[in-house]
Amino acid sequence: MGQPEVPANPYRIGEAAALLGVSADTMRRWVDAGRVAAARDEHGHRIIPGAELAAFARELARPETAEAEGRPSSARNRFPGIVTQVVLGDVAAQVEVQAGPFRVVSLISRESAEELNLVPGAPATAVIKSTNVMIERR
Repeated sequence: MGQPEVPANPYRIGEAAALLGVSADTMRRWVDAGRVAAARDEHGHRIIPGAELAAFARELARPETAEAEGRPSSARNRFPGIVTQVVLGDVAAQVEVQAGPFRVVSLISRESAEELNLVPGAPATAVIKSTNVMIERR
C-alpha cells in the first residue's frame, strides 16, 4: 500500500482553525460533521486541502447587517466587533474596533462618532471599502 497523497497547501486542524478564527475543537467538529473535507497525512494526522479550506471559508462568510437588513451596499468587507478606544479631537475621531483577532482603526468625523454613540464597549462593524488593499503571503 502506498503513501496517501498529500493535497496542495495542506493545513492541519489547528492551522485551519486559527485562519478561520475558531477553536481547534470547532474545526474538528466541522470536519467530523462533513462540513469541510479532510484527509490523513502519512502520520495519520487530519489535514485539510487549501482549496477545500478556501471554499469552506467563503461558505462561512455571510452578508452582515446592512445587506441582511435590506440596505444594499457595495462594501463587501464587514468585520463585526467591539469598540475598544475612541479619541475625540475638535473635528475628527479615531475609533478602534477589535474584530476577532483583528484591530481596525478608523478616522471619522467627531460628529459621526457622537451620533453613533461610539464608546468603548459598544458593538460596531468596521465596513471597509478600499481601492488600495495590500496582501502579504505568509
